Amino acid sequence: MGAAGARPFVIDPAGRDIHGEAERIRALGPAARVELPGGVLAWAASDQALLRRLLTDPRVSKDAYLHWPAWIKGEISPEWPLFAWVAVRNMLTAYGPDHRRLRGLVSSAFTVRRTAALRPRIEAITEQLLGELAGQPPDTVTDLRERYAYPLPIKVICELFGIADEDTREEVRHCADSFFQIGRPDAPDTAAILGRLQAVLREVVAGKREHPGDDLSSALIAARDEENAPLEEHELVDTLILFLSAGHETTVNLLDNAIYAMLTHPGQLALVRSGSVSWDEVIEETLRSQGPIANLPLRFAVEDIDLGDGLVLPAGEPILNCYGAAGRDPLVHGQDAATFDVTRAVKEHLAFGYGVHRCLGAPLATLEAAIALPALFGRFPGMTLAAQPGDLLPLESFISNGHRALPVLLSV
Repeated sequence: MGAAGARPFVIDPAGRDIHGEAERIRALGPAARVELPGGVLAWAASDQALLRRLLTDPRVSKDAYLHWPAWIKGEISPEWPLFAWVAVRNMLTAYGPDHRRLRGLVSSAFTVRRTAALRPRIEAITEQLLGELAGQPPDTVTDLRERYAYPLPIKVICELFGIADEDTREEVRHCADSFFQIGRPDAPDTAAILGRLQAVLREVVAGKREHPGDDLSSALIAARDEENAPLEEHELVDTLILFLSAGHETTVNLLDNAIYAMLTHPGQLALVRSGSVSWDEVIEETLRSQGPIANLPLRFAVEDIDLGDGLVLPAGEPILNCYGAAGRDPLVHGQDAATFDVTRAVKEHLAFGYGVHRCLGAPLATLEAAIALPALFGRFPGMTLAAQPGDLLPLESFISNGHRALPVLLSV
């Protein structure tokens, strides 16, 4: 394992080699000392078994206000690139009773029934987008990330929360991109972006209070306005931020990576088209080998945690969850763990977290992919990648795993 006194591995904020870095971090042991953007030191957990353990360990917190001494002492400034990831107050950053309270409130509104009821709307949005793509002139190079992978989930998540205004939707997208793509040379101030998005969503909340609808925003507002007020106003706004940003970013990257994988593995695409392999298998293998979120900040040790082999994770130390590395863990998937293979028998991954921290939006993300992928390849069976695979640029992020663009030539 990585030693406490060893020189930390410096993570590239721009994510230019996410999987290569994951392999180098894994070589340092299941938990390794790393340096995050801004010079903040943390422990990177890349081993799947260790990650599962930490995700269910009550001695691991997500609340910097309670368990990160550097944050509590004011040593982390708003200029820190990851400031927004820690400053928000929602179930992503809550601990113990607060996490159970917030997750319970959200899960009571974000039900299986509500997700399943979205199927007709997802199918309609998919058909609309495919129709727009089909209307392009022949031989047009199309960026499928921008024209298909992006608009589908942002439309779905905004409709789920009852946000109809296009300007607000565009603001949400812009802010979400800023939170994830912190490696850009012109990366904006995430603290300022967070403040802007909070202001926008406070306006949404005010409008929903006057005109509630059958949507998640109205359901959460109703919970907030109950006499015992189980949801604070800032928690309500930050919960909307969580779902509107993370709720679409994950699906965008899932679609992007799955489309890319199928276009670069024609033999495996043929298996899917023949019915030998299902699209569900494609989705799971994509989540395993190209997880939408490569690294998720941050958690904190509530007390000293003995990780074994003489290594102790000290109280107050930040923890980076390396989900992308865990999906390619050779101890779970063998020496070909980095290979995309839809016929792989075991596709275990932590792309949506684990246990009580498993993402509530996972069923929605997989539903969208299960509708969008077969519809796309069914409409354009001759579709090809319009660039060499090595020429595609990754997102400028060590958090989000996808491409800046996915150029294709559509063909029926």
